[in-house]
Amino acid sequence: MNVREDFSEQAIRIEIASLIIAGLGLLVLLQLGLLAALLAGLLTHQCARLLASRHRAVGVSRYTGKVIAITVLGGTFTVLLVYGTVSLVNLLGSNEGVVPLMQKMADAVDTARDHFPTWAQGFLPANVADIESKVAGWLRSNAGAVGNVTETLGKLLVHIIVGMIIGGMIVLADPTQGYANNKPQGPLARALEARVQLLGLAFRRVVFGQIRISALNTLLTGVYLVGVLPLFGVDLPLVKTIIVVTFIAGLLPVLGNLISNTVIVVVSLSVSFYAALASLLFLIAIHKLEYVINARIIGGQIRARAWELLLAMLVMEAAFGVPGVIAAPIYYAYLKNELAAKGLI
Repeated sequence: MNVREDFSEQAIRIEIASLIIAGLGLLVLLQLGLLAALLAGLLTHQCARLLASRHRAVGVSRYTGKVIAITVLGGTFTVLLVYGTVSLVNLLGSNEGVVPLMQKMADAVDTARDHFPTWAQGFLPANVADIESKVAGWLRSNAGAVGNVTETLGKLLVHIIVGMIIGGMIVLADPTQGYANNKPQGPLARALEARVQLLGLAFRRVVFGQIRISALNTLLTGVYLVGVLPLFGVDLPLVKTIIVVTFIAGLLPVLGNLISNTVIVVVSLSVSFYAALASLLFLIAIHKLEYVINARIIGGQIRARAWELLLAMLVMEAAFGVPGVIAAPIYYAYLKNELAAKGLI
């Protein structure tokens, strides 16, 4: 009986130690600015495991399947990374990029009163001119900051590449063996392996689900901007850039919708008040549909409501800034996975 109790207490201590190490590791990664490496590693790890699981279909061993999967993913990710980097640089620096889009939004906000019909101007606050000036100034100053983002792309690319390499190496490693003489892993190593598996599950559920949601949102938004508005003689400027921003922002649950909606409505206001009103009504309708899909895809998988994700992003943003906002849904999903695994929720 004492042996069993001692074993149980030791198992509990090991579990607690692994949880503390995992939690501190995730926080340190954010503090050191290594979120891109973490996400790249998780993406490589999950995609490689998914491809390698089909090894029997092509008649090869599991290890060979892993090697093939890593090789295919390495080539694919390299091409996508180069293409994405070039596209991002063009998006930031071209005449159809993010900087002109923010400047266009600043101009629209700066002259917002002029776009409102006479009957609607009476509903505007008395200090609307000061508000317009401050918001427009913020947009213009941040447009200049965005234009200098290319200076940090090199460091970000290095982090992504190293993260991908580490993710691939973990896939190829045998999790049942230790580091020397092929001895089995110790209990703490096995406990940490369980933490990594739950983190990978959280990443797969949140990221892959959010990509589907963002793709649907971008498709519907593109149909509206390119197909519906031109039928009524309304041609918004920088439509291609707006569509790209919609997809990228849509990768953030809940908050991404607010960002893309604001961009579309403000740019529509630069054309006319009624174009902005139509865009607002359309976005309300489209996101009613999206919230249902979001609840089924994301909320159903991680058992989280929209307000929970918003609260998590608010706290993480206050602690770590923009990287905290990006990491919040994954970290929160991982926390809920741990709680569910312990039978606490």
